[in-house]
Amino acid sequence: MIIERAYAHMGSYDVGEWPWSVPCVRELLSDGLRFTAPVTFVVGENGSGKSTLVEALAEGFGLDSWGGSHEWRYASHRTKSVLGERIRFDAAPRGRRMLSSWSARQGFFLRAETALDALDREGLAPDSRSHGEGFLAAFRDKFLRPGLYVLDEPEAALSFSSCLELIGHINQLSAAGAQIICATHSPLLTALPGADIIEVGDHGIRRTSWQDLALVDHWRRYLADPAAYLRHVLD
Repeated sequence: MIIERAYAHMGSYDVGEWPWSVPCVRELLSDGLRFTAPVTFVVGENGSGKSTLVEALAEGFGLDSWGGSHEWRYASHRTKSVLGERIRFDAAPRGRRMLSSWSARQGFFLRAETALDALDREGLAPDSRSHGEGFLAAFRDKFLRPGLYVLDEPEAALSFSSCLELIGHINQLSAAGAQIICATHSPLLTALPGADIIEVGDHGIRRTSWQDLALVDHWRRYLADPAAYLRHVLD
């Protein structure tokens, strides 16, 4: 493990103002967030705060919110988010060494919206590949050394088989000593054995199992009977 707990402190804040209006952010402020496995999936509906949460964790580790490796600190010239600048970590010994020395730090933030730009900046020439191949290229060529890898919906550009390949890369990376935190909507990715699954929503933050995930239940029901869902959205 590299980081064992993330937390943030605010003397006071307006619960009606973003991001403090997001339940999982408020729970982070009150209780912090513990990491118990090398791979953590953060799952929730659109607007639940999962991307806000993982972006802040990446920023707290010193990764650019625009995406990219630790070698491209603040390459986008964007300031940290109001939450990201307050993130602090309780770290394992390796994590403490990384956090105390920039030259010792290893990590990458991959977000769906800016991945192609970030990968191009890293010299991976995504324009010579399909969108999905560009994502996988990051894992093959850049996600190699033990470090903190934060992913925001990496499945967005991937086919079914590419998602399976991504699971293999994540598993190999964690076995090599890396820690991965991934926000996702994918029932494929979250099925990785041994991964910790955190579900965020109106309830705040809670740990759950793959079989109890709402998204897994919905996919099961939809694949068994698409008409049961489609009749509510089609005339």
